Amino acid sequence: MAGAALKAALKDGILGAVVAAALALPMLGFRLVDSASALTLATRFDWVAWAAAIVGLGRFALCLLRQSVPADRVPMMPDLGARFPKARLMVGWALAGFALVLPFLPFADRSLVDKATMVLIYVMLGWGLNIVVGLAGLLDLGFVAFYAVGAYSYALLATKLDLSFWLCLPMAGLFAASFGILLGFPVLRLRGDYLAIVTLGFGEIIRVILQNWVDFTNGPNGISGIPRPTLFGLQFTANAPEGKTTFADYFGLDFSGEHRVIFLYFVILALALLTNLFTLRIRRLPIGRAWEALREDEIACRSLGLNPTMIKLSAFATGAMFAGFAGSFFATRQGFISPESFTFIESAVILAIVVLGGMGSQIGVVLAALLLVGLPEWFRELQQYRMLAFGGTMVLIMLWKPSGLLSHRAPTIRLGKGAPS
Repeated sequence: MAGAALKAALKDGILGAVVAAALALPMLGFRLVDSASALTLATRFDWVAWAAAIVGLGRFALCLLRQSVPADRVPMMPDLGARFPKARLMVGWALAGFALVLPFLPFADRSLVDKATMVLIYVMLGWGLNIVVGLAGLLDLGFVAFYAVGAYSYALLATKLDLSFWLCLPMAGLFAASFGILLGFPVLRLRGDYLAIVTLGFGEIIRVILQNWVDFTNGPNGISGIPRPTLFGLQFTANAPEGKTTFADYFGLDFSGEHRVIFLYFVILALALLTNLFTLRIRRLPIGRAWEALREDEIACRSLGLNPTMIKLSAFATGAMFAGFAGSFFATRQGFISPESFTFIESAVILAIVVLGGMGSQIGVVLAALLLVGLPEWFRELQQYRMLAFGGTMVLIMLWKPSGLLSHRAPTIRLGKGAPS
């Protein structure tokens, strides 16, 4: 019996090594070397061998483990959120406090603050998608479409009509929410995979429109010269136009480019915290409880007299509104946008953040954004392995923590001691 188990594990390991070598050969086995004369093709077959060996040994050990340990005794990651509910709240306050003082810490330079700003954009997007996927249970693979609508709304309003960022911000959210309702109507009767396919198609439709409607969106060339936000009219530039005042002159400071970076950081931090506060509050309202009822059982939701049509539309509109806010900030931060910034991979990243963090968990989204966005930003050499890390991380999470890192959600209503159970 032991010999048969060892033989099966060895066979499984060899098969895994062969498959890994076949997949790693085109991705890791070749690379372009830039020399003085021309580009040359170099090989890295040792990398392929290492990948095959690691996967083969891993499959061999996993097969032996499965045969020696019953399936019902496979160790799972504990639900720390349910075990330590007060610790989860303390971690949330600690993260918020750290974010508030981050730009003023001794080790915080301009690059660190700028990377933290990018992480906060994805945190806000994750919280917006968490309303649709985590609370309402509607799988949305085209969330980047609302992100793009918000970015292009601000860019066009600011460049064509010369409107300020603070005036365009609510308008961008309103336009994105309108597109959320527009998407909601065709998918009212769809669930699961069918809903995911339709939302995926909607995201691609928006990207194709932005790329081909040249007269309106400038097509693949994008929109440049997007104005930056100001602080009550104070501009973060070295010299202000006639009749205007710069931030540095008003406060008697020497001009520094870090002022604008820190200001943008606090703007997205405020938007993200407002998104979090709104989500926490609306979960306690009837509409928030209706979202969770829809997620658990749509038929039971109908039997209670709730209108699934309005519930779905409100979830899509609310999540899209926050994506529009994030897109508007992204446009003013970059100063240039193009359709290439809003591909399907962005939707995949945002959805991975929600699933990895735990659907419905606010702090889980923050931790997942730090892991999936922050690490590649801080370690640039990991950028080329980003998708490989996504796949590996999602596989590990599905094996050891299928519901996400912090899947525990506190109930919005608690029955009293004398209430019937």
